[in-house]
Formats: sequence, structure tokens, C-alpha cells
Amino acid sequence: MEKKRAHILFLIAALLLSNVCNAQKLEQKFQHILDSTYQENINAIGIMIHVESPNKNISWSSAVGFSNKKTKEKLNKNQPLLIASNTKTYVSATILKLVENGILKLNQPIKKIIHRKTKRLLKNSGYNVTKITVKQLLSHTSGITDYVNDAYFSFVKENPNHNWTRYEQIKLAMKMAKPIESGKTFAYGDINYLLLTEIIESKTRKPFYTAIRELLEFKKHKLNNTWFVNLENKPKNTLPLAHQYSEKQNWDSYNINPSWDLYGGGGIASTTKDLALFFQLLFEGEIIKDKEVLKNIYTYVLPKEKSIYCLGIRRINFFREATAYYHGGWWGTDVMYLPDYNTTISVFTLQKEKRELNAQISHQIINVLKNRI
Repeated sequence: MEKKRAHILFLIAALLLSNVCNAQKLEQKFQHILDSTYQENINAIGIMIHVESPNKNISWSSAVGFSNKKTKEKLNKNQPLLIASNTKTYVSATILKLVENGILKLNQPIKKIIHRKTKRLLKNSGYNVTKITVKQLLSHTSGITDYVNDAYFSFVKENPNHNWTRYEQIKLAMKMAKPIESGKTFAYGDINYLLLTEIIESKTRKPFYTAIRELLEFKKHKLNNTWFVNLENKPKNTLPLAHQYSEKQNWDSYNINPSWDLYGGGGIASTTKDLALFFQLLFEGEIIKDKEVLKNIYTYVLPKEKSIYCLGIRRINFFREATAYYHGGWWGTDVMYLPDYNTTISVFTLQKEKRELNAQISHQIINVLKNRI
């Protein structure tokens, strides 16, 4: 009996060792992909990546390049970045958590759940707040005109230190309002997610960023390097933000007040690991436990020929090879969960204009997971 038990323990130990060795081999291939991509694209300044693939015993981060192109300070794999519109997935998950808790309904009109001043602005601008629903905000089918356009970017460029408020941005959207029928047309706009953060506040009686942190259980899930810049204190033991660059705008993220993209359309700072872990936990059902509620986040709202945007994520056919639940951020941050592989890949490129590298790297990572490389 003792010999049999010893033999079983030996087999288990051998299997675990084999899994570790296989994971290490895959990680070496991932590192080669990252290094070779950067060597061919050093003008990307820096590239960061995390692969979370529990079935293959992989939770791997790496970084190459510099966190500051002027000082040539080496980029640390644990440095956070502004993830911009990736924030929308967190907002969507929070809304769905409220739905799961019976506090909110997706088809609920926004009339009674946005702030009173905002409701007045919308009505005066020609929007029918009795017909626009929570789901339409989540899916960018509300028919509300966005404030983010060329004129907005020009103003931010000329006034980089301007401290925006959410209400100011909502008012700006109302000044350029050209209402269209809600529920019919996809038109991506940060304005939708600013209104969603008002709804979160109305239903929780807390600042939206506090409600997001609590409802998504950042502490429980050890998302220790994720926070809303300017609105929350940087978490303890979190490294300084890396610089992010836009050549077109001639921007360094350190020189722009983050309030221009802060109130739900963007605003979160995170590491590649925290972002990947959030997606992994979300789609594994660890955050929203009710599968029917969670299913909404990756279900098309309009026919996919009209829009592949669901509720805070895009459901895409990545390189026509794999289904992916994806979102990206303006500064060059991308993340996708691959349900067929139970794997999440997040890639950040510090030079926004080199963002196409994120997809190239992710595609090669998938090929490694498929044993093609």
C-alpha cells in the first residue's frame, strides 16, 4: 500500500514538473517574440506584455525598452500605464454587477437614474431620456453625440493643464448634440460611459470609482495596481507610471492633465498583469457569477454586420482564427480574452502610433499556444 502511494505521489510530482517545464518553454518563446519585435521596432519606445493562461500554468509578464524616451530609464514589467478606453470594460462589468444584484435592469430607461442636472441638459438638447436605456449606453447605441472630436483634441493640446470635470464634458457634448433615434445605430462615444458612471453613483450613493473598486472586488482579486488616476491615491508599492507618447499630437502623457479622459470613458491606470487578470477573472465568472447576466457582455446588441461592439467589449474574430473578447485604449493599450484557450493577453506599446505591434505580438503568442511556433 505504501509503495502504491509513493508511486502515485511520484507520478503527480513528475506531472507537475513536466507542466512547469512546458510552461517555461512557452514563456521563452513569448520572450523571443517580444525581443525580436522590439529590435525591429525600437521606435515603439517600450512594449509590455502579460499572458494569463491557467490551463497551461502560465502567468507571465515582461517588458522591453524605456519608460522615458528622454532619460532612457529602463521599462519595468510592473509599471502601470493609463489604459484609457479599456476602462469601459470595468464600467460595464460594474453595471452588470448591479444587474446581478437586482439593483438595475439593462433595459431600464435612464430618465430616473442619471443626475438631475444632466437629465435637464439632455432633454433641452433634444434627447428622449424615457427611451434611451442603460443597455444602449453600454453598447454605444444611445444616439447621443460625443464630445470627443478634432476640436476637443485641439483644445486639450492647447490647454494641457486644464482640469476637466465630468459635468463640463457632458455640457460640451450637449452643445454639439445631433440626436438620432436610440437603439438603431452604433456610434462609439465616451459620453455614454460618463452617463453610466452617473448611474453607478445614483444606484450606490458612492463616487463611481469607489463603487467600481468595491463591486468588482479589487482587493479580493488582488488587483493591487489598478486605480483611477487623480481620483484615487496611487496604491502602495505601485511603481511610477511609465510615459506614453503620441507622435501625431506631440504628447507625453506626463504633460497632459489626465482629466481629459478620466470619468468612465477612460481614467484607470493599471499594469499589464492587473488588466489581464481582470479580464481572466471576469470571463471565468469570478466577478459576475450569474452566467446569464455575464453572457450579456459578449452578446451582440445589433446584427454583427452593423456592430461587433457588445457591452463594454468587442467580440471579434481575431485574424479569422480565434474568437476574442477585446477592448483597446487610445494610448496604445490592448487586451483580449480567448475563450477557446481560456487565455488573456494584454499588450501595451508606449508609442501610440506603433500600436499595430500589439496585434502582431498577440497573434504570435496564440500561434505558440497552438503549437504552431
